[in-house]
Amino acid sequence: MTWFIFAGDMLVMALMAALAVWVLWGGESDSVDEVARIPLQDESDAMKDDPVDG
Repeated sequence: MTWFIFAGDMLVMALMAALAVWVLWGGESDSVDEVARIPLQDESDAMKDDPVDG
């Protein structure tokens, strides 16, 4: 059973890595950069709305 879980986990990780490589190679540089900025923009927006730090 352990090998089954391990093999499934490795398969999922391989698919996720393949998806990341496909997106990075298939997308234009500007669109990849825009998507990469989303978490940073969300964090800076949250800091603006915080009444303690803002």
